[in-house]
Amino acid sequence: MTTASLDHRFTEFLLESQALKFGDFTLKSGRKSPYFINAGAFNDGRKIATLGAFYAEKIVEEIKAGNLPADIDTVFGPAYKGIPLGVSTAIALTSAHGMEVGYTFDRKEKKDHGDGGMMVGTQLKDDMKVLLVDDVMTAGTAVREVIPKLKAEADVEVVGLVLSVDRMEKTKDSDLSAVKAVEAEFGFPVFAIANVREIFEAGQHIETSDGQPYVTPEIKAAADAYLEQYGA
Repeated sequence: MTTASLDHRFTEFLLESQALKFGDFTLKSGRKSPYFINAGAFNDGRKIATLGAFYAEKIVEEIKAGNLPADIDTVFGPAYKGIPLGVSTAIALTSAHGMEVGYTFDRKEKKDHGDGGMMVGTQLKDDMKVLLVDDVMTAGTAVREVIPKLKAEADVEVVGLVLSVDRMEKTKDSDLSAVKAVEAEFGFPVFAIANVREIFEAGQHIETSDGQPYVTPEIKAAADAYLEQYGA
């Protein structure tokens, strides 16, 4: 029996966690989307541990492929949504893959008492290799906000960014996807556990409790039309 691919297993997990919904949704950008991803659905220990394990699996896959270094010093998750991602990914990399790696996240406001500073967890030092983790990137705003914060702390090397899902959509002001725009601007690679095309493909073969595919022909047609209009 062959093991299901990473993107297929991740799609199953998103659906089981009710983090991925198919239908008709209006996004913050004003675009009407046939799917929606709600990172807030990873709201208990089992789900966040499983999510961290998926991130770790993707990271190790890219290390083996030579796309990420094996000696990552710390996993950085931007506050607030990135905090549980960074922590759970670091735990999974250590417990399941034997990697000694720290975790770091930023404070929204600098603390002037106790240990002080802008960062919590592994403190950043010059020449450290830092891997960013985030959920879904629409415009890359969070990355553009966090890179200056990292560089203000120390002369670190950002070795890459790992996302849960690549929406594969053009940004508002270019024909590049947010992923490609960030790669071009900052010079580090961006990876996703799954992209939206893989998710819609997998969703056609994953069934609901009443035996129907999550992605019906109607939803698939809406997804194709959406990506035809907005896809990069």
